[in-house]
Amino acid sequence: MVREVAQQQRAAAVAAMPISQNKLAQLFEYLDGALSVGCDHSLRFTRQFLQDHDLPEATILPWLGECGGFCDCEVLANVEQEWAQ
Repeated sequence: MVREVAQQQRAAAVAAMPISQNKLAQLFEYLDGALSVGCDHSLRFTRQFLQDHDLPEATILPWLGECGGFCDCEVLANVEQEWAQ
């Protein structure tokens, strides 16, 4: 029963995501390559990805922050840990 509730909560959280899991996985892959030059503690690469894919920064960036992604390296470390498939 606990597992069923957890699965329902996870499904609800996925449904509420402002970005598809597929695009989020693409973002992680993009950041993995882009951060080879290091993180400047901004969301520069994340913003670039969102703009390049016509994704709404106004809803995605706050959501990433709620998941611990306040800069590119934190998106890759914290958000990927939470949401990687």
